[in-house]
Amino acid sequence: MHVVVGLGNPGARYAVTRHNIGFMVVDHLAQQGKVTWSTSREDHCQFVRLDLAAQEVLLVKPQTYMNASGAAVAALQQRLGFDSEEVLVVLDDFLLDFGRLRWRRKGSDGGHNGLASVIEKIGTSNIPRLRVGIGQPQEDIIDYVLKPFAPTENVERMVQWTCKAVEMYLNEGMDAAMNRFNA
Repeated sequence: MHVVVGLGNPGARYAVTRHNIGFMVVDHLAQQGKVTWSTSREDHCQFVRLDLAAQEVLLVKPQTYMNASGAAVAALQQRLGFDSEEVLVVLDDFLLDFGRLRWRRKGSDGGHNGLASVIEKIGTSNIPRLRVGIGQPQEDIIDYVLKPFAPTENVERMVQWTCKAVEMYLNEGMDAAMNRFNA
């Protein structure tokens, strides 16, 4: 089983903000699969199982707010028993140009508090991740990531592109996804 964790913040206030691009991606994958989210209070998340790219996939949206996202992933891991290498974290990155994707097999959190929480709670940095460029701020970073996208930014297209990257990763593996989308 693959576990795709979209990072974001719960609630309507944050729904269309830059920091929620991970939620937007897994929401789009769930919508494509015509499945409905369930809530697990014990695991601090919303989740859905579906077949995606001929694989059994668990989509996850932590409901702990960004900086505590690892609590949800660790609770699910403890209950379901998946390996950290089976987890894919989809997250925003303000150091990347809008729409640019960057795959990594493992590594540091790169200053992202949500990813830092996942690494800390799971106990390893050997977690595949897909960073999604949300554009570089010209203002305070916190204000920037908690703002909605500009009307001129084609967020729908970026989400669809990111979903294609996730599907390629599931179908063909990390090398193929890196070669195709780390451009």
